[in-house]
Amino acid sequence: MGNIPHHFLGYWGYGAQHELEALLSSILENLSPTKGKGVKSQFSPQRNYPLPIWNVAYIGIDGNSPPLENQIAAISASGLFTSPDAWVSLQENNCLILGREPFGKMPLYWTQQGQAIWFASQLQLLLPILQQSEVSIAGLYGYSCFSYVPTPLTPVKEVFAVTAGTELVWHDRQSGILRSPESKNIHSWREAPKQLTDEATAITELQTLLKDSIERQIADLKDEPVGVFLSGGLDSSVVAALLVQAGVKVRAYTLDFGDVGIPEYPYAEQVAQFLKIPLIKVAVTPNSIKNALIPTVQALDLPFGDGVCVPLYLLSERASQETQVIFNGEGGDQLFAGWTNKPLIAAGVYQSENPAGQETFIQQYLRTFHRLGGYESQVYQPEVYAQIQNLPPEDWLLAALDYNECPSLLHRLRRAGLMLKGAQNIHPRATALGFAHGLWVRSPFCDLPLAEWTFSLSGELCLQGACEKYILKRAGENWLPPEIVWRQKRGMGVPLTSWCLNNFWDQLGIWLNPEILRANNHFYPHIAAQIVEGKLGAGIQGRRIGETLWLLIMWQLWRSHVLNEERSKQSWDHPFWLPRRLWRSYKRWQD
Repeated sequence: MGNIPHHFLGYWGYGAQHELEALLSSILENLSPTKGKGVKSQFSPQRNYPLPIWNVAYIGIDGNSPPLENQIAAISASGLFTSPDAWVSLQENNCLILGREPFGKMPLYWTQQGQAIWFASQLQLLLPILQQSEVSIAGLYGYSCFSYVPTPLTPVKEVFAVTAGTELVWHDRQSGILRSPESKNIHSWREAPKQLTDEATAITELQTLLKDSIERQIADLKDEPVGVFLSGGLDSSVVAALLVQAGVKVRAYTLDFGDVGIPEYPYAEQVAQFLKIPLIKVAVTPNSIKNALIPTVQALDLPFGDGVCVPLYLLSERASQETQVIFNGEGGDQLFAGWTNKPLIAAGVYQSENPAGQETFIQQYLRTFHRLGGYESQVYQPEVYAQIQNLPPEDWLLAALDYNECPSLLHRLRRAGLMLKGAQNIHPRATALGFAHGLWVRSPFCDLPLAEWTFSLSGELCLQGACEKYILKRAGENWLPPEIVWRQKRGMGVPLTSWCLNNFWDQLGIWLNPEILRANNHFYPHIAAQIVEGKLGAGIQGRRIGETLWLLIMWQLWRSHVLNEERSKQSWDHPFWLPRRLWRSYKRWQD
């Protein structure tokens, strides 16, 4: 393909151009040798006050100039620059526009310093702009509830993210003074007034839409092979099948967690054999996870608490040895009401029958994130706990669960899935991990015509009895083995609890050291010990132990290796310096 993923950093506003340029140059000079390669700038012409001035620097070899009119910066997760995922534009009346497409594949950040807006496609690029990088308490709280930081927040004070599907507009008032931006909703997931109920018609239309999406995403490919992250689930298997049908050379990559948990790779093997494509199994061991942990944190840029992140980093690393374009099946669950919606549908039905129930539907939706929401008084030190009292996490879900946009329950859940778990978690982290290894990341389910069409589907075509994603299964049943199409869905079995309580036991005392937590003044110092002892809460048992510990680990490592905070000296007032067997014996004797 010739070009590789890159990032951009720039400014727009008022001030002394030589001072702004000096700051920009200083940041570029201090980038790591890898990131600093191929810096390419676009300057605005020198202007007299009070017209705004601007400059953009692309960071990466062969950084592409944006192709669309009025854009001064653009970036694409897929490498298809005819439809950028995040952009910076200038209008003739000197307005600045920062925008993102609705799937959230590429993030975009901004901060105001003086009378200038600084913007970047990577959070780390903006940190040197700030006089001091401080943790945002609201961002921390959002992360602890969801495992990602909800937009427009970021984990850093004074730095904000553009929400997917919106544009922020700064108007030049010819006064030399910046005002707050206007937020424009450029796309909304909305239930169609007329619902499609005929199954045969829906199957035909869906097959056409899927094939069209693939055609658009392979239009620039020549004869080079592409990779597919193949879990053996329905979504990634459909993508692999369609690529093979389109005549693309495909190599599949899957994760192998060994003997821990229930293996999924046999399903990927079955799909690969059926499609006659090579399959590369990437072994995921505690040692490989430990070695890749900090590089993953740095690659993600933002803190993401899901245990799948490091395995996906390893998968991207392996794929990058043989290809530059990777396809995935991300987004299928959000489009077609995947398996996680079943309990919410039951809850929604119960709520409609019992409107005076103690728990609202939005609170029930919040519980699907299975994080630290609800444990605030046990998790945060008093000063932070006081600050979050007026930050109900339900507020971050309101727009996504808007009844006016999607009156029917299933469409409302799909809208929320696209706006929350998709646009703020799954897609941006997939792009970040791919970019870290020079990969263009293509997600055929992130296709606007396809996604909008799904909002015209009747609920029975998405969820038929206990069978989720029914219409996608019907559309793909001739493309794949039936046992792949119709098998019951499970989430990726990352064995976090086993790793944390066995292989990483001693590391917990380092990653979540009480003295470091005490100095940070956010989480209670002994929260890790509380979790492993089962004392934090009744809901944090079994696999939730590992998920909760991992959430905290990723946050603490982000603070050290992205925010670059100095770490205090470590203490020994924790159980993790003892062998776990000895500690368990001590606890039994103590009880």
